[in-house]
Amino acid sequence: MSQLDVGRPEGLRYLPAADPGVPVSREAFTLPLLLLTVAALGGVRIAHGGALALMPPTLMSLILSTVLMAALVRSGALEPGRLIHDRRTPLENASGVAVLLALLVGSAQVFGLVTPATGLLSFVFTTFFVLLLWNTLAAEPGRRQLLRSLVVVFGGAFVLKFVVLAAIYEPEGGLLRRVLLTMLDGVALGTLGFVPDGAATGYLAFVTLGLYFVALVMLPADYSQSRRRYGAMAQSQNESLEIAPGESAQFRIRSS
Repeated sequence: MSQLDVGRPEGLRYLPAADPGVPVSREAFTLPLLLLTVAALGGVRIAHGGALALMPPTLMSLILSTVLMAALVRSGALEPGRLIHDRRTPLENASGVAVLLALLVGSAQVFGLVTPATGLLSFVFTTFFVLLLWNTLAAEPGRRQLLRSLVVVFGGAFVLKFVVLAAIYEPEGGLLRRVLLTMLDGVALGTLGFVPDGAATGYLAFVTLGLYFVALVMLPADYSQSRRRYGAMAQSQNESLEIAPGESAQFRIRSS
């Protein structure tokens, strides 16, 4: 029996705070609509000639998406228990499953969107994502740290693919292409095997990433885990600032 229960009638206990749950409109409409839009736009490829192609998620992108969802859960950015639980009705659980599946497919399409489709660069980008996610799982960052790192990683991959590489492979490129080719002097571009998409694909990718980040922020998070994490950090900082009696005496002797 805890100290809080002393003096209370038998059977009366403090109960944990109830889970506020996820707003119905967000779980049933907003999140699925955002993530399905990301999944649809993430597979659109528009060539320079205007040809339209729809790319499904690859097996590797689905694997990366699964690992990313595990990182979201460990960081507290995603709490599956607020979407699927035995205390929820079957219809509510079905809605939660739909959100998780949409997140899986949408994340896979985002990985495929910012990764070159073929060639050596595809291997380099994929290897980078695998190592980064592996390190993220080991480091166990908080929710804010993980979301910020995803913005940096996906934003950097977007700039590299749709700005830097597109400028290098642009036949009528301007100053940026000449500068980059000078920096890559001696590198045969054909060995990289990169096939640039049309400019319209870059604009769609920008919108897709924006919608994806909005969806990540709106995911049902485990705020109790974040509070515990920051509480432990604050406690460790307070302990590091404490001065032992012997150290304080030495400090007074030296200062005198």
